[in-house]
Amino acid sequence: MYKGRGTLNVGHDNSCLNNMKELLKLEGIKKYFSAKGDNILRAVDNVSFSVKEGEGFGLVGESGCGKSTLARLILKLIPPTEGKIFFDDLDIVEAHGETLSKIRKGLQIIFQDPFASLNPRKRIVDAIGEALIVNKIVPKREVKDRIIELLKKVGLNGDTLYKYPHELSGGQRQRVCIARALSVNPRLIVADEPLSALDVSIQAQIINLLEDLQIDSNLSYLLISHNLQVIEHFSDTVAVMYLGRIVELSPTEDLFAEPLHPYTEALLSAVPVPEVDKRKKRIVLEGDVPSPLHIPSGCPFHPRCFKRFKPCEGEVPALKEVKRNRWVSCHLYA
Repeated sequence: MYKGRGTLNVGHDNSCLNNMKELLKLEGIKKYFSAKGDNILRAVDNVSFSVKEGEGFGLVGESGCGKSTLARLILKLIPPTEGKIFFDDLDIVEAHGETLSKIRKGLQIIFQDPFASLNPRKRIVDAIGEALIVNKIVPKREVKDRIIELLKKVGLNGDTLYKYPHELSGGQRQRVCIARALSVNPRLIVADEPLSALDVSIQAQIINLLEDLQIDSNLSYLLISHNLQVIEHFSDTVAVMYLGRIVELSPTEDLFAEPLHPYTEALLSAVPVPEVDKRKKRIVLEGDVPSPLHIPSGCPFHPRCFKRFKPCEGEVPALKEVKRNRWVSCHLYA
């Protein structure tokens, strides 16, 4: 596990991750939805990657690229059209009964909207306590003490115990959601845009909390975000999505130092740089993101790409390793 992220500009040492076990593995995952007429919406299209023990894995891309759909597939909230998902060598897609319960104890999610993800009719003690009781984490007589312990771990006190979600701030509600996720002692947490509904000052507190919990509990994270600065700060590895596909997969430090895919290059050019002497040229992409109902032939990005050439129009480039631990889907690296 990488430790020592103190500022947004720290280096990421992935060498310690190379020998770690793959905790989550996706193989050729597809999720298609039927639309009006004979149209097919390709929300997730042939996605493969893995998350190792203790790793912070960042998934980034524009709105509508399939990030949240992918999160729901991993949690088995929706079934895939095709492909395999493994958690700790257990097949999530085929899991049922006790096997599925075991997977869901080890694999938890923090949703984007902390108010919508909490039942407004349940007090915090019930919202967190339900998971403890159902999963028999502690004896019933110890449930309250365990909830107080979890609340303290996420920076809340016992006064929160009997409050309802509407009585808490957005940051407090998100901390409750984190405490609920931690209640079953997970090994991996999927955090789906956990900061976007929060004020900037609260975002920093939550991201620091998640980092501290990762170090203390050796948690793995799949962090889904459109905020590249948060991704750079928090992640060891980054996958960039565009129209349902992974277009680049790389160690964080390498990706931010030298983006390989033109889409990644354009995304990073939009990140504000505080140092005056390090200003970079902004790359403005042509047109809008195509509809996933009508994905362009060839490379899906080619109509907007500033480096496109003839092969881009006819064939989808495979995601392949072009440098050590660096994978890219682009004809420039054929």
